[in-house]
Amino acid sequence: MDRIYRVGIDEVPKRLTLNEIEHLRLTFIVMAGVSADIPFEINIGREGVNLEIFGLYLCPHSERVRFNITVRHLAGGSHSSQLFRGIVGGTAKAEFDGLVYVAKNAQKTEAFQENHSLLLDKGACAETHPQLEIYADDVKCSHGATTGYLNPDELFYMRSRGIAEAEARKLQMISFVNPVISHLPEEMQRQIISRL
Repeated sequence: MDRIYRVGIDEVPKRLTLNEIEHLRLTFIVMAGVSADIPFEINIGREGVNLEIFGLYLCPHSERVRFNITVRHLAGGSHSSQLFRGIVGGTAKAEFDGLVYVAKNAQKTEAFQENHSLLLDKGACAETHPQLEIYADDVKCSHGATTGYLNPDELFYMRSRGIAEAEARKLQMISFVNPVISHLPEEMQRQIISRL
C-alpha cells in the first residue's frame, strides 16, 4: 500500500499502528513555500511488517520545516527503512529528528534511517538528529546523515561538457532528490516534482 502526504495540502496523521498491513510505503512531500512541523509516530505491532518511509523537502526561501519521526518496532521479524532528502536555500531551516525504537522482544528486526540535506546558500540551515534506541540483541539497525553543498567537481565536469551553469546546478539537485522521487508510484507525480 502506498500513501503520499503533500504537506500543506493533505491531512497528515500524527500516529499509525501496523497490526494488519504487511507492506506500507509512506511518502512525505514538502514543496517550496510551505513551512510545517510534522510529528509522526508509527508502531509496528506484528511480525513480518515491511515499512518504507520517504521524505522530500524543498525549502528555497525562508521556510521552516521540521520532521519528528518515531518508528517503534514492538514485534520481531519486521523491517523499516527511512530515507529523507531535502534542498535548503535562502535563509530556510530544515530539521530532522528521528527515533527508531526496538523493544526487547523484537528480535530479528531490521531498521535503517537516513537523512541527507543539500544547502544552496550560506544562510541556509539543516540539522539532523537521528537516534537508535535498541533493547533487543539480534537486530540489524543503522542510521546516517549528511549535510553539504553542491559538488564543485561535478559542476566543473558538466560545465566543461558545454552545460550552462544554471542547468548543471538543476541537474545536480534533481540527481540529489531522485532516490526519493524514484519511489513515487506514478510517473506523472515523478515528472511534476522533478520539474518543480
